Amino acid sequence: MNPTLKFVLAVLIALEISFTSSWTVNVILAVIGLVIILAARPGWKRLLSLIFWPLIPAVALAVAILMKSRSTGNTQFAIVLFTRIYAYVFIGSAATLTTPIYELVMSLEQNAHVPTKFAYGFLGGFNLMPKIVTEVKTIRVAALMRGETLHFWSPQLYFKAIIAALRWSENLAEAMTSHGFVEDAPRTHRVTVRIRSRDWIIAIGSLILLQGLLFGLHLA
Repeated sequence: MNPTLKFVLAVLIALEISFTSSWTVNVILAVIGLVIILAARPGWKRLLSLIFWPLIPAVALAVAILMKSRSTGNTQFAIVLFTRIYAYVFIGSAATLTTPIYELVMSLEQNAHVPTKFAYGFLGGFNLMPKIVTEVKTIRVAALMRGETLHFWSPQLYFKAIIAALRWSENLAEAMTSHGFVEDAPRTHRVTVRIRSRDWIIAIGSLILLQGLLFGLHLA
């Protein structure tokens, strides 16, 4: 499926269930998202993190609502919020884990007409993430050699990381210019990303099915 349509579909589904109170729909969407994630064969650590980390806010919200009142309405609302968080996480992860970042950026540039400088800037920033992690480790080690301990909440750590990121941004801009990048100039693409009829059918069909499911459960 086209990456842009895939992410638009995920956002529309998330918006749709934000204004509904059907925990059954949330569970169905979460299961569908989980099946798509399993089909992508992620590592077991990533899969466990997708299941465990949302559990913290989900349980916190549910417990907070139940502590306020144990009425039937509040219990129903607690279940809705609990399942909604997992629906958000699994649907969003199904979109991201099945879409390479390069294909997403190319699709946003060609299909969503995102400005080229933002598309390539985002791609460059994403590719710099491993280097940023290494730089933060280097800053902390250098501080330890001076007898200082920089915790993750230390402003000095983030200030030095921002300085390094600004330096890299200048290098990235120079590298793009040296490779012939000219802002707002017509560009050709090595890979052309198209939105096929099948993509539209899947996106529109998914939204229609969701509406039918919500309407059917509401009547039930």
